[in-house]
Amino acid sequence: MTVDSGPIAPRRGRPPVSDRQRQRQRLDISRHAVRLFAEQGVAATSGEQIARAAGVSERTLWRCFPSKESCVEPLLTQSIAAFRAVLRAWPPGVDLTEHLRSAYRPVLDPSSGGDAEAVLTVIRLTHDEPALRAVYLVLRERAEGTFAEVLAERAGGSADLLGIRMRAATMSAVLKVATDDLARAVVGEGVTSEALRRHREQLADALGLVTRGQ
Repeated sequence: MTVDSGPIAPRRGRPPVSDRQRQRQRLDISRHAVRLFAEQGVAATSGEQIARAAGVSERTLWRCFPSKESCVEPLLTQSIAAFRAVLRAWPPGVDLTEHLRSAYRPVLDPSSGGDAEAVLTVIRLTHDEPALRAVYLVLRERAEGTFAEVLAERAGGSADLLGIRMRAATMSAVLKVATDDLARAVVGEGVTSEALRRHREQLADALGLVTRGQ
């Protein structure tokens, strides 16, 4: 005998958050955190202030980030992700310098609608805020794994080989120096097409020396 239990009651509570929604939320929190850090310093900025500025609860903030300093990760990642993507797309038989000059479009490009000023602001902050610099260096160290994989594939070797790891580390260092230089160069002027062109040329020339023979 089947018992009709009537209509199913709707589920209560908030619907699950998708990965895309979570990424957008993390990025929005990151923007507010960087603005507050720039205005009043990291030490004087609390998680409560960041949450209030972003329009979320503190509980949501700490669910997205383990610390207030880590709130800058989404923006800092933007300065690395564009280069990592173009490196993965490096075609066989093409010099890296040539590839970068034709294909590298940093997310910092204002025409992409990205967070150019916020990204460069947080990069500048890493020079004076040790806690933010630690976050930045960890992100760059993680990116070295991708660089090593690409170099190893082209060389037909292992990403664990010392020579490959040293090239990957050098590549990461070159990218950091070039991006830091861009962040300093655009203070007071904003991100211009000419500044980005110089950034791309400097990066291509320096990395051409690192990967010569690949």
